Amino acid sequence: MNRRELLIAAAATAGAGQSLLAVPAGAAAPPPGGNPADLTLAEASKAIRSGALTGTDLTLACLGRIEAGNPRINAIITPMREQALAQAAMLDREAKAGKYRSALHGVPIALKDNIDTADAPTTNASALLKDHVPAEDAHVVRRLRQAGAIIVAKANLAEFAVSPTNATSNYGPVRNPWNPDHVSGGSSGGSGAAVATGMCLGALGTDSGGSVRIPAAWCGVVGLKPTAGLVSNGGAGPGIAILDTIGPIGRTVEDVALLFDQMTGYDPRDPMSVERPRPDYATGLRQPVSALRIGVPRRLFFEQLDPEVATAVDAALKALAMIVGSVRDVAFEWGSLPEGAFTAPDLLSYHGRPFAERPDAYQPRTRNIMRMLTNLLDDPQGGSTSQKMALHAATIRSIAQRQRTIDAAFDGFEVLALPTTKTLPPTVEAAVASEYGPGTEPLFSIENTMIFNLLGLPALSVPCGLSKDGLPIGLMIVGRRFSEATLLALGAAYERRTDWRGRRPVEPGARNNMVERGERR
Repeated sequence: MNRRELLIAAAATAGAGQSLLAVPAGAAAPPPGGNPADLTLAEASKAIRSGALTGTDLTLACLGRIEAGNPRINAIITPMREQALAQAAMLDREAKAGKYRSALHGVPIALKDNIDTADAPTTNASALLKDHVPAEDAHVVRRLRQAGAIIVAKANLAEFAVSPTNATSNYGPVRNPWNPDHVSGGSSGGSGAAVATGMCLGALGTDSGGSVRIPAAWCGVVGLKPTAGLVSNGGAGPGIAILDTIGPIGRTVEDVALLFDQMTGYDPRDPMSVERPRPDYATGLRQPVSALRIGVPRRLFFEQLDPEVATAVDAALKALAMIVGSVRDVAFEWGSLPEGAFTAPDLLSYHGRPFAERPDAYQPRTRNIMRMLTNLLDDPQGGSTSQKMALHAATIRSIAQRQRTIDAAFDGFEVLALPTTKTLPPTVEAAVASEYGPGTEPLFSIENTMIFNLLGLPALSVPCGLSKDGLPIGLMIVGRRFSEATLLALGAAYERRTDWRGRRPVEPGARNNMVERGERR
């Protein structure tokens, strides 16, 4: 068998007797020869194990996608060609000798460029750090390298991860792969767009208020915000410690589970890290979900929805009702939570001095936010500095306490289901006009995602529809703390029930055009 025949055979094995490279009538065909960058992470892993592909094959395919597509989508800040190919060669030698580190062995992934790498710059998409190379890898990067993942690129983001659109990056906005006139979502927009276009087979983002789930929803991929503390934040940021999580992004729920399996683990250097048993999330995808009770929290989360989002989510809820025990409206009570002003000390502890010394090194919206936060702390009407810091400490304790007790709010149901975002992605033009203007008001609400950062709960966004103009829509499912295995199993069951799994743009920047790979299983 030649290389192409082996590739198709490996993909067919992964597809329960159906070639995953098959394309339904009327859909666009994949590139001649079957580009390895079009495989899911799980398919690529099986192809490496079978000998059909090498890590070098996959890495070159993803680097080729970056070279071809990045000028249009702007998902990548730093391609890591030399480093990635050196990693791939080493891992290929191990594979040839029969050594496989994990399901990620030889698989190219990208990292949001606020996650530290010792062999490439970590810029935070800011001119302030354009030449900054950290002394060591982030904790999660060390884990992924040990698992055999190949770091192929550092992905674009909103400067210092403070925007939900990515329009504030020093390297320019990330564009939506389904329609480049629109944003990809942020702040991990580069990670979401890179996965959607095959520039990598999986990616990491960070999420302080929706920054993994929003780009996942708007790029038509899957994104998981884990329970607070389950994945170490060591070497990521700077951000807001009690809200931040690092999360995986993939084309399918299985891809996310395979990444997540290698990301979790206690980090004694991270004060927010928690020590927990580590289940096999990928193996658990087939656990039964038929007894699950799903609650639909209409109040707040379904108010002022875009009609197309409402239609898609309603269809998703009907699909879920076919595979679980019950789907019913519920009152989800979480108590009172603070406004965003409590984040000022966290952000200014890092930015205070550089902002005072080099304010022009920041993008306009970031600069406005820093000024607003500085004014909050300097406001003489707000009390003394010591009073403000005491209030901040009390607020953090209140959030931490709510995170520890929120499981009690799941009364009579195990999972919540709701729209990931209330709106479709705005245009890049509108985002730039909004974020480079004089104010700090966001272009759209992130309340559907932000609340679960404040509560510390895990949340998974899965594709659930396309607008009439071909823009992706996401469904979010949320569970009790440390219920990631349940969420992933439910997400996988939803994928099998519907036909959204595997849909993606044909090529970076292709407008309203997709490959539908016939993956209903």
